[in-house]
Amino acid sequence: MGNASDVHLYVSKISRESDIILASIYTIFGVMSLMGNSTLLFVAYRKKSSLKPAEFFVVSLAISDLGMTLSLFPFAIPSSFYHRWLFTESMCMVYAFCGMFFGLCSLTNLTILSMVCWLKICCPNYGSKFATRHACLLVCAAWCYALIFAVGPTTGWGEYGPEPYGTACCINWHLPRTNMSARSYIVCLFLFCYIVPCSVIFLSYLFILLTVRGARQAVQQHVSPQNKITNAQTLIVKLSVAVCIGFLTAWSPYALVSMWAAFAGGDPDDIPPIAFAVAAVFAKSSTLYNPMVYLLFKPNFRRLLKRDATRCCRTICHCLCPSTAVADQKVHSCEAGRRGQGIKDDGNSTRLSNGLGETHSACRHCPVGGGDHSLDVTPLRTARILAGSTNSEMAVSQLSNDQSDFL
Repeated sequence: MGNASDVHLYVSKISRESDIILASIYTIFGVMSLMGNSTLLFVAYRKKSSLKPAEFFVVSLAISDLGMTLSLFPFAIPSSFYHRWLFTESMCMVYAFCGMFFGLCSLTNLTILSMVCWLKICCPNYGSKFATRHACLLVCAAWCYALIFAVGPTTGWGEYGPEPYGTACCINWHLPRTNMSARSYIVCLFLFCYIVPCSVIFLSYLFILLTVRGARQAVQQHVSPQNKITNAQTLIVKLSVAVCIGFLTAWSPYALVSMWAAFAGGDPDDIPPIAFAVAAVFAKSSTLYNPMVYLLFKPNFRRLLKRDATRCCRTICHCLCPSTAVADQKVHSCEAGRRGQGIKDDGNSTRLSNGLGETHSACRHCPVGGGDHSLDVTPLRTARILAGSTNSEMAVSQLSNDQSDFL
């Protein structure tokens, strides 16, 4: 790794017990991130033919998080266990480049996704024109944007080096105190890769929440309050708050500590190395937090994952216990009976204001909620929404589904 002073930079500056704790946390994060992002990509692959343009950013986000997981954790975990950086100085530079590149890719994808959600919900006249080609161009732009800042230190604009706690590598945060070029890089990095994305994400989801709240009030003026509308609004609130909190929780500690090291007065060695170590833990947590938000809370992804999990369980059960196949055949026959009964029993249905019948029939031989393919004969209720100088009519269920699906 060079001379003795360089070797000293790659020795851990925190206690061995703290390193073991960090290594254990990284191991848990790595496993969870690998499983979460792989599952998210699997679900996206299963529904690739029906992916919406806004969901391209979720896929891109999963790829960048998975790339960060595979390029960082295999090096950080053993180094923390051994209390020093175990690899060469060149690998340190590669580690730092990958961490910066994939981390900024995730941040940029989150930012653009929030802008797309705002466009589609708050400006539907323009959002309806957002197509697949636009999504592909923006995804490429996000990766190029991250590449510019990641390549900078390799060309002399800034510098990569060991982290102050010794067992990982990133930007040399102490260099800006003595180097004007490095100082300009850190300022641009803080401004365009933290302040601007943070502001865009916060404002986008704030406007989304205000728009959804106004739409819900407009709908309730025309139809009676529906649980589905309330659930959709609650889902959007949860998603918006989760994304904002996740962004701030993951990156704020590292941004603040980095600015402290780069521009605070006094001796750089006065900054506790454990502060950088803890901030790095929060930054790496973003790789598992994002798939949790978009996989567990996104309705269409969650439904597809549940369906595949159910099929997998049925396949396993059929292999272990063939008698379950007979029970499944009975369930399918009940579903067929329900479909036929729902079509025939039009005489027992009630008429709504829009002229559609509301069927109260159900299969008496099936348990409530049984089957995944039951025929939905719920009447289509519509509401006329006034937005600006135009008004449009859409189904109440479609309003809630579309709003929640954009996130």
